[in-house]
Amino acid sequence: MIVRTKLMTLVMVASGISAGVFAENWPQYRGPHRDGITRSELALSPSTKAKQLWKAPTPNGFSSFSVDGGRAFTVVSREMGGKLVEVCIALDAATGKEIWAVPTGVAKYPGGGDSGTENNKGGDGPRSTPTVSGSHVFVYSADMVLSCLDAVTGKTVWSKDIIKDFAGRNIEWKNAMSPAAEGNVLYLAGGGSGQAMLALNASSGDVVWKTGDETMTHSSPVVTTLDGVRQVIFLMQSGLVAREAETGKPLWQFGFPYRTSTGCLPVVGGDMMFCTAGYDVGGAACEVAKTGNSFTTKQLWRVKGNSPVGSLWSPPVYKEGYVYGMISFKKFATGPLKCVELKTGLVKWEQPGFGAGNVILVGKHLVALTDSGEVVIVEANPETYKEVTRFKAVDGKCWSTPAFADGKLFVRSTKEGACFELN
Repeated sequence: MIVRTKLMTLVMVASGISAGVFAENWPQYRGPHRDGITRSELALSPSTKAKQLWKAPTPNGFSSFSVDGGRAFTVVSREMGGKLVEVCIALDAATGKEIWAVPTGVAKYPGGGDSGTENNKGGDGPRSTPTVSGSHVFVYSADMVLSCLDAVTGKTVWSKDIIKDFAGRNIEWKNAMSPAAEGNVLYLAGGGSGQAMLALNASSGDVVWKTGDETMTHSSPVVTTLDGVRQVIFLMQSGLVAREAETGKPLWQFGFPYRTSTGCLPVVGGDMMFCTAGYDVGGAACEVAKTGNSFTTKQLWRVKGNSPVGSLWSPPVYKEGYVYGMISFKKFATGPLKCVELKTGLVKWEQPGFGAGNVILVGKHLVALTDSGEVVIVEANPETYKEVTRFKAVDGKCWSTPAFADGKLFVRSTKEGACFELN
């Protein structure tokens, strides 16, 4: 069905950076290291308050923000030429003013519209987040067309239709994957037999390597280093699949069931991996080890069902042996923020009222965006829930992930956008 045009939200929350702490950009989904974590710090005090700086209406969608080079990029849907299309937009990160807007696909999604946070229908717009690498921005559309755009002008540099060019296989509710970038290589999944996982040259779109027969999910790939080997980890319908980043060589696999949809990307905690999904799949953790030239995996624990560690699409963040996140299944508006010990799967604490939003880690603070539009800042403490501050940021449904760049926090909903300063 053609989705009705809605207002989406862009909220940028500016906050102080502690002296001597490096201020990172946020060039892709889940940040510079693909883990929802930034080395920046929040400078907060008991009297910290939010001051609105600006608002910027945009059309609808669940795409998150990527921020780099003074620009904030996201994907929306708009009426253009009499059709509803996916559009990648670039906003001035300081003012919210739109710099350019480029169509990247047809905006046609299964599911319903925006009826509030308790409606789980997901037909409100694009879900994939742009990836910034060097001078380019990459957008992976719902119909699996990968577009490379010039970050300054928005001009299309090249595009690949993954379905046509790589015998791609889309999935129910269509693609929501956000490509991962490292150096001049882009990683994504969705191709057919023998090319299910792809590494493409970011400058030209040429194939660096292609491999595998697995079927994609709505999850996005993670690039990390385990035992000195740089690798790309995909959560496919067969489970976790790791490939050597440079060559595509198979490294290890860990079986994890698939049912209906898997939206959370895998979470890396040292040599441990956490994966989670809804629809009664639950969660599991494994330990990855290297002996000689071979990797092995050992299951640490597995819990089936939608609780206590099953998550719909909200991946947690990892800090010092624990994961923190909005881990629940379809508990819209009511679902808790949880702390889970990664090695055992035991829930250390949970606090209700967050819903199906998302959380990132800024220094020692969790920055949570509830699905009803509140920003809540919490200490990342495994012993107890300790809230620092909260404020109502936006109205509308917030199913996207915050982004923190150069001391500013960017969030979105399906209705409105605003900019705040914490002082």
